[in-house]
Amino acid sequence: MAELTIKTKSKAYPVYIGKNIFQEVELDLAAELSTYSKVFVLTDQHVADLYLDKIEHLLASNENVVYYVTPNGEEAKTFAVYEDIITKAIEAGLDRKSVLLAFGGGVIGDLGGFVAATYMRGIPFYQIPTTILAHDSAVGGKVAINHSLGKNMVGVFYQPEAVIYDTFFLTSLPIREIRSGFAELIKHALISSASLLEELMKTYQSEADFYEKDMTPFLLKGIQVKAEIVAKDEREESVRAFLNFGHTFGHALEAYGNYGRWLHGEAVIYGMMYALHMSKIAFSLPFDLDRFIGWLKGLGYITELPQDVSFNEIYQHMYRDKKTTFAEIKMVLLHDIGQVDILPIQTELAETTFDQMERGGN
Repeated sequence: MAELTIKTKSKAYPVYIGKNIFQEVELDLAAELSTYSKVFVLTDQHVADLYLDKIEHLLASNENVVYYVTPNGEEAKTFAVYEDIITKAIEAGLDRKSVLLAFGGGVIGDLGGFVAATYMRGIPFYQIPTTILAHDSAVGGKVAINHSLGKNMVGVFYQPEAVIYDTFFLTSLPIREIRSGFAELIKHALISSASLLEELMKTYQSEADFYEKDMTPFLLKGIQVKAEIVAKDEREESVRAFLNFGHTFGHALEAYGNYGRWLHGEAVIYGMMYALHMSKIAFSLPFDLDRFIGWLKGLGYITELPQDVSFNEIYQHMYRDKKTTFAEIKMVLLHDIGQVDILPIQTELAETTFDQMERGGN
């Protein structure tokens, strides 16, 4: 089991990561949770069907446990579900000495953290990720729900007490979810290190590699990249915005698809290709984009943007992005791998870049 500490201005907390570590931390975690007045377990239907028994075993001796199971996917990050969870918490008698366990992927982590941050002005919570994507979303304290006009538009910065990341849970992920999460590992490499990107590209060359090769070392490196950035800038006032590489276009695409057509990582793959094309135009990025896109295709990613996706609609969603200020869309771009910059862009550059995207079927 590996352990590292996330240090921010507001809090320092541990991240435990490794395969089958749940058993290693179970006794200490159960004892820690017993000190709270109530434990509120938030998960989704898919994770509950597969793994809820592990949480039930962990909390078997605790008589003050409340469970809430959400719908799967982004459908859970709505105002309606959020309100229903708050209602459940009030009815169950949660107080300020209660704790929430966010047991699931990135959606549950975002939603659970937002519930914890806002219930009675804040109760503690733990992140227990079950997906690859959550190696990114569970760390750093960004928690939120969606609005129909934009992803994560309603949220706060709120750090967990700890992140317990048992990679055993990844073994049940379907290939589409694996690719979605792996997209964030690719992002961490692009914004940090050419050698890390090359290592990823050499290690993972087919869908089979996702299942046959241990991803834990790369997940740890991804968390370390994020930890270093968050330590410098907890509330995204400067360098933390670099972690949004690929997300301005990606979030716009998710919104265009009503948060159901593409998984988060699938949209971010398009977003990173868009940002790389723009980086070549704006900064003459010295990067073999054709090789990179060919590698993505070898892993099963769809890299052709569907024909029905129009520039005008995507641009309007980009304009509503959280990074847009003073009516300027701000793009996270690369001068080189690991050399990140933020550039306010105009419509002409946005459209020129859009036209560089490979187009395909629907």
